[in-house]
Amino acid sequence: MLILQNISYTHPNKNLLFDNINLTVNNHEKIALIGNNGSGKSTLLKLISKELQPLDGQLFVDTKPYFVPQIFGQYNHLTIGQALKVENKLKALQEILNGNVTEENYSTLDDDWTIEERCNDALKYWQLTNLDLMQKMETLSGGQKTKVFLAGISIHQPELILLDEPSNHLDVAGRKLLYNFIQSTQNTLIIVSHDRKLLNLLGKVAELDKRGITIYGGNYDFYMEQKLIENNALNQDLQSKEKALRKAKEKERETLERQQKLDIRAQKGLGKAGLPKIVSNTWKNSAERSTAKIAGVHTEKIGGLKEELQELRSALPNIDKMKFGFDNSALHKGKTLIKADEINYSYKNHPLWKENLTFQITSGERLVLKGINGSGKTTLIKIILEKLEPQTGKIYRADNKAVYIDQDYSLIDNQLKVYEQAQQFNVSALQEHEIKIRLNRFLFTKDDWDKSCSALSGGEKMRLILCCLTINNQSPDIIILDEPTNNLDIQNIEILTAAINEYQGTLIVVSHDETFLEQTKIEQTIQL
Repeated sequence: MLILQNISYTHPNKNLLFDNINLTVNNHEKIALIGNNGSGKSTLLKLISKELQPLDGQLFVDTKPYFVPQIFGQYNHLTIGQALKVENKLKALQEILNGNVTEENYSTLDDDWTIEERCNDALKYWQLTNLDLMQKMETLSGGQKTKVFLAGISIHQPELILLDEPSNHLDVAGRKLLYNFIQSTQNTLIIVSHDRKLLNLLGKVAELDKRGITIYGGNYDFYMEQKLIENNALNQDLQSKEKALRKAKEKERETLERQQKLDIRAQKGLGKAGLPKIVSNTWKNSAERSTAKIAGVHTEKIGGLKEELQELRSALPNIDKMKFGFDNSALHKGKTLIKADEINYSYKNHPLWKENLTFQITSGERLVLKGINGSGKTTLIKIILEKLEPQTGKIYRADNKAVYIDQDYSLIDNQLKVYEQAQQFNVSALQEHEIKIRLNRFLFTKDDWDKSCSALSGGEKMRLILCCLTINNQSPDIIILDEPTNNLDIQNIEILTAAINEYQGTLIVVSHDETFLEQTKIEQTIQL
């Protein structure tokens, strides 16, 4: 069992990340931990695994957690054995087998005589054959590194497993193995993921935000149903408060107008009565105080309603605040953009594809490029973008304007600030305030305009690229997305999905995210 009581954590720069977090996880539960980028999901997993220490609160866990981290290349300097924390045992085993029977080696091995066999079986299960445990992690792809840590589960056989974005970098086969493991295991799982197919395999959702953790007793689809109900209620509250605010302003205006008319009429009456000036001034001052008091009461009420309205608006999902406004591509729907006839490309005289490729891409079409790592997806993209020419066959390319959004968001210049980056796409000479309005639409407030692009998260960079495309005076004819949902949280995936569904041009996607492909209405597949 895991219990978190009033856990608080502060970044090294003294900024408070979260405060008074409470969570109870029972044995054998499978929980999805979700939340927007920056809410502290990965940090919470590191607190549970004891990699970090909380500022305040108590953490009780009755077993040693096993942590599968999100892969960013931070383990490149380690060997596979070191990453799996088995290298010392393996060395001690080899020493003993070679006759160096010492107390130190026996102590290190700790009677774990099957360690080498378990390592090899675990790596084999995760399709990591022909790997040397002394091999450096830097020689592996992102998917292979993730699989190494997943293999550690059957090696160490933990009761509590923490997974941080485990399906990132995994191909279709790797994801299938992961899904099978999640469904079949009796272990306790806490998983941070944006993979909605994976999230639907888990029986409970824990949403982390600035208010704490909210538990939803069902899978991700159930969570979304509940959020829809909550958001509908929120929108009704919002409309009700907006109506109340309009009525309060109207009432204030009517009351003040009526009071002013009464004051004018009374003042005229005093003048006709011929009262002394001191009496007239006293009455006038009293009337002004009365009017000010009435105005103060209404101002206080209106101020309270405005504050409540602001709180409700801030609780709205960010996607409801955004406006995309893509211009349409200049090309008519159905126009042939790319026509490939028996094309192929060779590396060191070896053709990349066993069979030459023949396909056609038309304007307004949506298609996905599929294939295992090394199947030539990136090469084909470069051919489509005219950065490479096929060495076999013929290709026709119509004049078009294409935008390629790769996994590194190379369209963003990390040397620039957010506003400067947006200005790079301002080919129609929009005024400064108009660009800032567009940035606001994509959730970049004035606090973000001078922020360096290098400090942006993956989701923020994706949002900034989408913003830049709307600043441009015409949408591209083709948008190519390379694994667009990797490193994005669910909120930013929803934002990307909404933007892509509003886009009317041609879409080419490389992705293993089946939910994203379904929601963006992909209609054709090029299988490599």
